[in-house]
Amino acid sequence: MTAKGGATPSPGGAGGAAAGNGRLFTVGLVTAWYSSNIGVLLLNKYLLSNYGFKYPIFLTMCHMSACALLSYAAIAWLRVVPMQLVRSRVQLAKIAALSLVFCGSVVSGNVSLRYLPVSFNQAVGATTPFFTAVFAYIMTVKRESWVTYLTLVPVVTGVIIASGVSY
Repeated sequence: MTAKGGATPSPGGAGGAAAGNGRLFTVGLVTAWYSSNIGVLLLNKYLLSNYGFKYPIFLTMCHMSACALLSYAAIAWLRVVPMQLVRSRVQLAKIAALSLVFCGSVVSGNVSLRYLPVSFNQAVGATTPFFTAVFAYIMTVKRESWVTYLTLVPVVTGVIIASGVSY
């Protein structure tokens, strides 16, 4: 029984099936994202290091163009999420700044793949949550819970250990 006296739905009922489908969908999305992330990383490494492709900025432009086209198709035609309009110049400026920073990040990552092993590239990327927490504190003067900082210690320690291995 619920607090208002109604019956609690059984786990095997319609609510349980919907929750199971939602979890399965989420697991599928995470798996697809993770797999495609690894695939893109390895393909970039192959193109930039092994194959001798010398244009990481062009490669980034191809990534961004494909992402924009596929995102538009998913929004406009497949209606995965509703279309949203930019409401002000301030919002447009914030979106443009975020886009430039993200593009710079992808260009830097692609350039680094030409010179670094994928494992080291990923190890350095694993420090992102730590630096995000530190810079968020510096910029907003708002602290995360101590548990957040505590959970970042093993990540940073692992990166330090992994970085000590000669590549």
